[in-house]
Amino acid sequence: MANQHALLSASSADRWIACPPSARLEEQVEEEQNQYAAEGTFAHELAELYLSLHLEQIKKATFTKKHKKLQSNEFYSQELENYVKSYVDFCIEKINEARAKTKDAVVLLEMRLDYSIWAREGFGTGDLVVVSDNELTVIDLKYGMGVPVSAEDNSQMRLYALGALNQFDVLYDIQNIKMVIHQPRLDNISISEMTTDSLLYWGNNTVLDAAEKAFNGEGEFRSGDHCRWCKVRSTCRARADANMQLAKMDFKEPALLSDKEIAEVLAAADELQRWASDVHAYALDQAVNHGKEWPGWKLVEGRSVRKYADEEKVAETLLGAGYEEDKLYKKELLGITAMEKMLGKKQFNTLLADYVEKPPGKPKLAPDEDKRQAIKSSAEVDFKN
Repeated sequence: MANQHALLSASSADRWIACPPSARLEEQVEEEQNQYAAEGTFAHELAELYLSLHLEQIKKATFTKKHKKLQSNEFYSQELENYVKSYVDFCIEKINEARAKTKDAVVLLEMRLDYSIWAREGFGTGDLVVVSDNELTVIDLKYGMGVPVSAEDNSQMRLYALGALNQFDVLYDIQNIKMVIHQPRLDNISISEMTTDSLLYWGNNTVLDAAEKAFNGEGEFRSGDHCRWCKVRSTCRARADANMQLAKMDFKEPALLSDKEIAEVLAAADELQRWASDVHAYALDQAVNHGKEWPGWKLVEGRSVRKYADEEKVAETLLGAGYEEDKLYKKELLGITAMEKMLGKKQFNTLLADYVEKPPGKPKLAPDEDKRQAIKSSAEVDFKN
């Protein structure tokens, strides 16, 4: 996969559609590299290798040679391979379904998708694109363990679909668009469908104008959920202004706040906390790594926890002093996450599924648009009882 990024990238579309000038502002910040992104790239490479073998684009000998090389990569593990295989199996299932309907269905891996008709110089990469007589399917692998991502109203997936539609619509009578996000580590498969006309309407009426403003660095800065992954989220003035308005609110005893005021605080509090955390992380990084001095603040040593400098020497000393070994060591079963990592998810479920329970999570408030099901309050349960 080419390591290239468009100014109006599909992955950042939520931001530049809602806040057009953020695209040029982000351009001034160096791309953040981290091990999670590198691990995701590696997972995509392994998935592409397996699917290339299935599609007979490479021979078994080539697969074996490349697979052996990938096994020496720092990110390789049997757990990662198992997760990637679950994604590959899903893709093969979708390929077979398309070929059952259309014998000569087009199947493409890591395809460059050009949606520049709607967003200047815009392009992305489709992990798997399948085209049958009247249906276009775009599948995206997300290997991270962050949060479940929905394909519904997903700007990234819609732009990918527009790019694929742009290339194949003249050859096929595509009437239905299917967009799929597969997150194997979260057991999340999200599918969204829409008609070709609806997708084109979105592209022409939502993307086109916002993209032109974003490309030119014009439009209005707007804060919101889309700020979460913005490169300038820590220093953006529009985000600061929006959060400072909440911070200026005259907080009184909760009983003196109206229901509407409390609801307003709940809606904005999470974003206020995220913003404060982002600003603090930025300021600390600048102070530690770049010698920045902030007025009224200084670097100090944080809380430290004692630890043994040499555990073997500690044990040797205590045993020599006559202490019994079984009193020096505490043996306990691996935690669920560590155990699942050691066994692999499939083996873990096979052997231990009957012995693992998941108690209800601690209640928390969430906005109405949250996709999780509402639960009964303690007061409602007590009343029924």
